[in-house]
Amino acid sequence: MKKFLTRILLLICLILIVIGGIFCYKGYSLYKTAINETPIRQKVQEIINDKEHYTKFNELPQNYIDAVIAVEDRRFFEHNGIDLISIARAVLKDIKSMELVEGGSTITQQLAKNTYFTQEKKITRKIAEIFIAFEYEKECSKEEIFELYINTMYFGDGYYCIYDAVSGYFGKLAKDMDLYECTLLAGIPNAPSVYSPTKNPELAKERQIQVLNKMVKYKYLSQEQADEIIMEKTF
Repeated sequence: MKKFLTRILLLICLILIVIGGIFCYKGYSLYKTAINETPIRQKVQEIINDKEHYTKFNELPQNYIDAVIAVEDRRFFEHNGIDLISIARAVLKDIKSMELVEGGSTITQQLAKNTYFTQEKKITRKIAEIFIAFEYEKECSKEEIFELYINTMYFGDGYYCIYDAVSGYFGKLAKDMDLYECTLLAGIPNAPSVYSPTKNPELAKERQIQVLNKMVKYKYLSQEQADEIIMEKTF
Protein backbone atom coordinates (compact mmCIF):
# COMPACT_ATOMS: atom_id res chain seq x y z
CA MET A 1 0.00 0.00 0.00
CA LYS A 2 2.82 2.38 0.92
CA LYS A 3 4.59 1.65 -2.36
CA PHE A 4 1.37 2.33 -4.25
CA LEU A 5 0.85 5.67 -2.49
CA THR A 6 4.48 6.60 -3.09
CA ARG A 7 4.11 5.90 -6.79
CA ILE A 8 0.92 7.94 -6.95
CA LEU A 9 2.65 10.88 -5.26
CA LEU A 10 5.62 10.60 -7.59
CA LEU A 11 3.27 10.49 -10.58
CA ILE A 12 1.43 13.59 -9.34
CA CYS A 13 4.75 15.41 -8.82
CA LEU A 14 5.89 14.42 -12.31
CA ILE A 15 2.63 15.69 -13.82
CA LEU A 16 2.97 18.98 -11.95
CA ILE A 17 6.57 19.37 -13.13
CA VAL A 18 5.53 18.73 -16.74
CA ILE A 19 2.63 21.17 -16.52
CA GLY A 20 4.89 23.75 -14.88
CA GLY A 21 7.46 23.25 -17.61
CA ILE A 22 4.84 23.80 -20.31
CA PHE A 23 3.65 27.03 -18.71
CA CYS A 24 7.24 28.25 -18.29
CA TYR A 25 8.05 27.48 -21.92
CA LYS A 26 4.94 29.30 -23.14
CA GLY A 27 5.67 32.25 -20.86
CA TYR A 28 9.28 32.44 -22.02
CA SER A 29 8.15 32.29 -25.66
CA LEU A 30 5.71 35.13 -25.03
CA TYR A 31 8.50 37.16 -23.44
CA LYS A 32 10.94 36.51 -26.31
CA THR A 33 8.36 37.55 -28.89
CA ALA A 34 7.61 40.77 -27.00
CA ILE A 35 11.21 41.73 -26.35
CA ASN A 36 12.30 40.95 -29.92
CA GLU A 37 9.55 43.16 -31.31
CA THR A 38 10.36 46.04 -28.95
CA PRO A 39 13.61 45.96 -26.93
CA ILE A 40 13.56 47.65 -23.52
CA ARG A 41 15.46 50.79 -24.48
CA GLN A 42 13.19 51.29 -27.48
CA LYS A 43 10.14 50.83 -25.25
CA VAL A 44 11.51 53.37 -22.76
CA GLN A 45 12.01 55.94 -25.49
CA GLU A 46 8.53 55.29 -26.83
CA ILE A 47 7.03 55.94 -23.39
CA ILE A 48 8.97 59.18 -22.97
CA ASN A 49 8.07 60.38 -26.45
CA ASP A 50 4.42 59.46 -25.94
CA LYS A 51 4.03 61.61 -22.82
CA GLU A 52 3.73 65.33 -23.40
CA HIS A 53 4.45 65.93 -19.71
CA TYR A 54 6.77 63.10 -18.72
CA THR A 55 7.49 63.41 -14.98
CA LYS A 56 11.03 62.64 -13.81
CA PHE A 57 11.92 60.90 -10.56
CA ASN A 58 13.55 64.05 -9.13
CA GLU A 59 10.30 65.94 -9.70
CA LEU A 60 8.43 63.77 -7.22
CA PRO A 61 7.96 64.59 -3.52
CA GLN A 62 9.75 62.12 -1.24
CA ASN A 63 6.47 61.52 0.59
CA TYR A 64 4.89 60.28 -2.63
CA ILE A 65 7.81 57.96 -3.40
CA ASP A 66 7.68 56.59 0.16
CA ALA A 67 3.91 56.11 -0.03
CA VAL A 68 4.08 54.13 -3.28
CA ILE A 69 6.97 51.99 -2.05
CA ALA A 70 5.21 51.27 1.25
CA VAL A 71 1.90 50.19 -0.26
CA GLU A 72 3.03 48.61 -3.54
CA ASP A 73 6.53 47.17 -3.19
CA ARG A 74 8.39 47.81 0.06
CA ARG A 75 11.54 45.96 -1.08
CA PHE A 76 11.64 47.78 -4.42
CA PHE A 77 15.16 49.12 -3.97
CA GLU A 78 16.46 45.73 -2.84
CA HIS A 79 15.08 43.13 -5.27
CA ASN A 80 16.09 42.39 -8.87
CA GLY A 81 12.61 42.61 -10.36
CA ILE A 82 10.67 40.04 -8.37
CA ASP A 83 10.01 39.74 -4.64
CA LEU A 84 10.09 36.05 -3.70
CA ILE A 85 8.60 36.73 -0.27
CA SER A 86 5.60 38.54 -1.75
CA ILE A 87 5.19 35.87 -4.44
CA ALA A 88 5.17 33.09 -1.84
CA ARG A 89 2.56 34.93 0.21
CA ALA A 90 0.43 35.55 -2.90
CA VAL A 91 0.66 31.90 -4.02
CA LEU A 92 -0.61 30.73 -0.63
CA LYS A 93 -3.61 33.08 -0.90
CA ASP A 94 -4.26 31.97 -4.49
CA ILE A 95 -4.16 28.30 -3.47
CA LYS A 96 -6.58 28.91 -0.60
CA SER A 97 -9.05 30.71 -2.87
CA MET A 98 -8.40 28.41 -5.87
CA GLU A 99 -8.03 31.42 -8.18
CA LEU A 100 -5.60 34.25 -8.97
CA VAL A 101 -6.70 36.75 -6.35
CA GLU A 102 -3.29 38.19 -5.54
CA GLY A 103 -0.27 38.50 -7.80
CA GLY A 104 2.57 39.53 -5.54
CA SER A 105 3.75 41.80 -8.35
CA THR A 106 6.57 44.26 -7.81
CA ILE A 107 6.60 47.75 -9.28
CA THR A 108 8.90 46.42 -12.00
CA GLN A 109 6.47 43.61 -12.84
CA GLN A 110 3.58 46.05 -12.97
CA LEU A 111 5.61 48.21 -15.34
CA ALA A 112 6.25 45.14 -17.52
CA LYS A 113 2.54 44.35 -17.57
CA ASN A 114 1.51 47.93 -18.35
CA THR A 115 3.99 48.39 -21.18
CA TYR A 116 4.11 44.96 -22.83
CA PHE A 117 1.03 42.93 -21.93
CA THR A 118 -2.68 43.09 -21.18
CA GLN A 119 -4.29 43.11 -17.73
CA GLU A 120 -5.55 39.55 -18.28
CA LYS A 121 -4.67 37.21 -15.42
CA LYS A 122 -3.01 34.23 -17.08
CA ILE A 123 -0.14 32.14 -15.78
CA THR A 124 1.81 32.37 -19.05
CA ARG A 125 1.50 36.16 -19.03
CA LYS A 126 2.69 36.28 -15.41
CA ILE A 127 5.77 34.25 -16.33
CA ALA A 128 6.51 36.46 -19.35
CA GLU A 129 6.05 39.49 -17.10
CA ILE A 130 8.79 38.18 -14.78
CA PHE A 131 11.26 37.85 -17.67
CA ILE A 132 10.43 41.38 -18.87
CA ALA A 133 10.90 42.65 -15.30
CA PHE A 134 14.40 41.18 -15.29
CA GLU A 135 15.09 43.01 -18.57
CA TYR A 136 13.92 46.32 -17.11
CA GLU A 137 16.12 45.83 -14.05
CA LYS A 138 19.10 45.04 -16.28
CA GLU A 139 18.62 48.02 -18.59
CA CYS A 140 17.29 50.72 -16.25
CA SER A 141 18.11 52.20 -12.86
CA LYS A 142 15.61 51.89 -10.03
CA GLU A 143 14.81 55.59 -10.33
CA GLU A 144 14.10 55.22 -14.04
CA ILE A 145 11.89 52.19 -13.43
CA PHE A 146 9.90 54.10 -10.81
CA GLU A 147 9.36 57.10 -13.07
CA LEU A 148 8.37 54.87 -15.99
CA TYR A 149 5.89 53.19 -13.67
CA ILE A 150 4.19 56.40 -12.52
CA ASN A 151 4.12 57.70 -16.10
CA THR A 152 2.26 54.61 -17.35
CA MET A 153 -0.12 53.86 -14.46
CA TYR A 154 -3.85 54.56 -14.64
CA PHE A 155 -5.10 56.85 -11.86
CA GLY A 156 -8.81 56.85 -12.70
CA ASP A 157 -10.97 59.56 -14.29
CA GLY A 158 -9.13 59.22 -17.60
CA TYR A 159 -5.71 60.07 -16.12
CA TYR A 160 -3.05 57.74 -17.53
CA CYS A 161 0.05 59.27 -15.94
CA ILE A 162 0.95 61.09 -12.76
CA TYR A 163 1.13 64.53 -14.39
CA ASP A 164 -2.47 64.29 -15.59
CA ALA A 165 -3.65 62.83 -12.28
CA VAL A 166 -2.07 65.53 -10.10
CA SER A 167 -3.19 68.28 -12.45
CA GLY A 168 -6.71 66.87 -12.73
CA TYR A 169 -7.31 66.01 -9.08
CA PHE A 170 -5.39 68.80 -7.36
CA GLY A 171 -4.71 71.49 -9.97
CA LYS A 172 -0.96 71.52 -9.38
CA LEU A 173 2.34 69.90 -10.38
CA ALA A 174 3.57 66.65 -8.84
CA LYS A 175 6.45 68.37 -7.04
CA ASP A 176 3.96 70.57 -5.17
CA MET A 177 1.86 67.78 -3.65
CA ASP A 178 1.47 67.81 0.12
CA LEU A 179 1.36 64.71 2.33
CA TYR A 180 -2.42 64.37 2.10
CA GLU A 181 -2.30 64.45 -1.71
CA CYS A 182 0.70 62.10 -1.91
CA THR A 183 -0.96 59.42 0.19
CA LEU A 184 -4.32 59.77 -1.54
CA LEU A 185 -2.81 59.46 -5.00
CA ALA A 186 -0.54 56.54 -4.05
CA GLY A 187 -3.52 54.34 -3.29
CA ILE A 188 -5.54 54.88 -6.45
CA PRO A 189 -3.74 52.68 -9.07
CA ASN A 190 -4.48 49.51 -7.09
CA ALA A 191 -8.09 49.77 -8.32
CA PRO A 192 -8.67 53.09 -10.13
CA SER A 193 -12.38 52.66 -10.76
CA VAL A 194 -12.94 51.81 -7.10
CA TYR A 195 -10.61 54.34 -5.46
CA SER A 196 -11.21 57.34 -7.73
CA PRO A 197 -11.76 60.19 -5.24
CA THR A 198 -14.29 61.90 -7.51
CA LYS A 199 -16.36 58.73 -7.93
CA ASN A 200 -15.98 57.05 -4.54
CA PRO A 201 -14.51 59.54 -2.03
CA GLU A 202 -15.21 57.33 0.99
CA LEU A 203 -13.50 54.30 -0.56
CA ALA A 204 -10.61 56.53 -1.66
CA LYS A 205 -10.27 57.65 1.97
CA GLU A 206 -10.26 54.05 3.17
CA ARG A 207 -7.51 53.23 0.71
CA GLN A 208 -5.55 56.31 1.81
CA ILE A 209 -5.73 55.06 5.38
CA GLN A 210 -4.28 51.73 4.22
CA VAL A 211 -1.41 53.64 2.61
CA LEU A 212 -0.82 55.64 5.78
CA ASN A 213 -0.85 52.52 7.93
CA LYS A 214 1.77 50.93 5.68
CA MET A 215 3.92 54.07 5.90
CA VAL A 216 3.74 53.95 9.69
CA LYS A 217 4.51 50.22 9.70
CA TYR A 218 7.62 50.70 7.58
CA LYS A 219 8.78 53.81 9.47
CA TYR A 220 8.16 56.41 6.78
CA LEU A 221 5.78 58.32 9.03
CA SER A 222 4.98 58.55 12.72
CA GLN A 223 1.55 57.55 13.95
CA GLU A 224 0.92 61.18 14.85
CA GLN A 225 1.60 62.32 11.28
CA ALA A 226 -0.69 59.63 9.91
CA ASP A 227 -3.45 60.53 12.35
CA GLU A 228 -3.32 64.17 11.24
CA ILE A 229 -3.88 63.16 7.63
CA ILE A 230 -6.64 60.70 8.56
CA MET A 231 -8.48 63.52 10.35
CA GLU A 232 -8.47 65.67 7.21
CA LYS A 233 -11.73 65.80 5.29
CA THR A 234 -12.48 63.42 2.44
CA PHE A 235 -11.55 64.62 -1.07
